Amino acid sequence: MTAAALLAWPARHGRGVLVAGLVAGILMPGVALAMRDWIAELVAGLLFIAALRVGPRQAFGALSDIRASLGVALVYQVALPVGFIAAFGLAGWHGALATGLVLMAAAAPISGSPNLTVLTGNDPAPALRLMVLGTAILPLTVVPVFWLSPMLGEAGAVVASAGRLLGIIGGAAGAAFLIRGFLVRNPSPAAIAALDGVSAIAMAIVVVGLMSAVGPAIRESPADLALALGAAFAGNFGLQIAAATVLRRTAPQRFVAPLGIIAGNRNIALFLTALPAAVTEPLLLFIGCYQVPMYLTPILLGRLYPPPAPERADSVGPGRLH
Repeated sequence: MTAAALLAWPARHGRGVLVAGLVAGILMPGVALAMRDWIAELVAGLLFIAALRVGPRQAFGALSDIRASLGVALVYQVALPVGFIAAFGLAGWHGALATGLVLMAAAAPISGSPNLTVLTGNDPAPALRLMVLGTAILPLTVVPVFWLSPMLGEAGAVVASAGRLLGIIGGAAGAAFLIRGFLVRNPSPAAIAALDGVSAIAMAIVVVGLMSAVGPAIRESPADLALALGAAFAGNFGLQIAAATVLRRTAPQRFVAPLGIIAGNRNIALFLTALPAAVTEPLLLFIGCYQVPMYLTPILLGRLYPPPAPERADSVGPGRLH
């Protein structure tokens, strides 16, 4: 059996592979803690795989409509977190969970958002475009959020971290696009299926490193775990459902899944390297719990994102959000 045929199996069972990663992260806290130091490299690998699958033509196919894409990114990364800050302030709700939800809304899309989109049977190119754009403008979008949330510390550290992440994204995506442009211009369906299999395996590995606080919480503080898990599901799935509902009325069908998935799945882990330990330590449980709805998105919200109708399945080129 060829390597491509072997990798086709995790591609066909990608949802189960993601669940296996979640379970491994909970049951092996020692391994999870050891892998946390490699999160940046693993995330870069995820991005490389996603960019290699999509290719430069589809990835930049809608840049002619950059104004609409920028508008979506600003709503997601500025309007939403500022709205959260105002709502939590009026409700008098503070603490780690409120801070975690604000940071989640302020973060750029996760590097695995194109991969999650693939698992729902939809075109990952819009997700890749918004992920790159969202990360590129993150050094600017975090400024008003941090100015309104002084408990998060100085915005300068986050800006520097966003710059490093942008460099990682540029390097990984650039290398993948070069390979697609010169070595793998027209990958076969079998090659695409193999890349989907590699993507599913890589995402399952990444999540193990982000679950380091969940295993101990099951034994030591189950009530705190339940509260954090509830907040993570409410924030992630609530934003996805709201975004998908709006997008169905305002955008072509091919944009509903990638932009809906991005609405709730954000790269909150970025802030672990930028904020003071006094801020991030209480957030570790929420960040770990946040991986659960993220990785269960293709399973629990699959019906929210049906693939395009057969006659539009090839309609993945440039399009206008309207």
